[in-house]
Amino acid sequence: MSEKITVHFVGAGPGAEDLITVRGMRLLEKADVVIYAGSLVNPKLLDYAKEAKVYNSATMTLEEVIDVMKDAAAGGKEVVRLHTGDQSIYGAVKEQMEELDRLGIFYDSCPGVSACFGAAASLNLEYTLPGISQSLIITRMEGKTAVPERESIKSFAIHRASMAIYLSTSLLKELSYELIRGGYSEDTPAAIVYKATWPEEERYICTVGTLEETSAEHGITKTAIILVGDVLSPVNIERSKLYDPSFETQFRKKKDTEK
Repeated sequence: MSEKITVHFVGAGPGAEDLITVRGMRLLEKADVVIYAGSLVNPKLLDYAKEAKVYNSATMTLEEVIDVMKDAAAGGKEVVRLHTGDQSIYGAVKEQMEELDRLGIFYDSCPGVSACFGAAASLNLEYTLPGISQSLIITRMEGKTAVPERESIKSFAIHRASMAIYLSTSLLKELSYELIRGGYSEDTPAAIVYKATWPEEERYICTVGTLEETSAEHGITKTAIILVGDVLSPVNIERSKLYDPSFETQFRKKKDTEK
């Protein structure tokens, strides 16, 4: 059996067509078949795949997606499976990979820019500010897909770290309640970023207590990421040690600033 890669799982990025990686773009350019998450991936990315046959996975089951990959493999063709953001976060890729393993079809992965990083760029935000937060929690509310109790919003909120919450825009009343139960105050800064980096992007700074009100005011019911934490409105920011003249590194000696 040849070890030629047939399927490339590619992260499309958060929305803007120029936020796909160079590697991802090149894989699209040479693809014979593209299966893309049509409800979430910017269709302009398909312009890179001018010669490919395109399938919209929004209308397909897992079995239908695998059948397309199987047929492509039998014909010696290359497939790009184009997922929104980075496919390692809520991408449902493992189930596809397991089927490809069973069929003996080789694949690889090309990372992408996830929505939480697109949203941070839109807000000129740093998630890990010294003295405020040094951790970013990526999570979601429980919906059709269950969330382990040990990973509940309440349990994560205890840490009061920076949080990026996916797939939860329709549950903002419950989200606020769980965040507050866990330890965030009602006036903790929060943000709603709708379709981060897309041309139609909208972003709103609010608080944990006004998430539902803010989304209702602007008619946002889906395709948004929720950010929570004091990094959204920081005060008394500590200077990092990385560039502090009093801090010595492998590449730089301490500098006397009292001259």
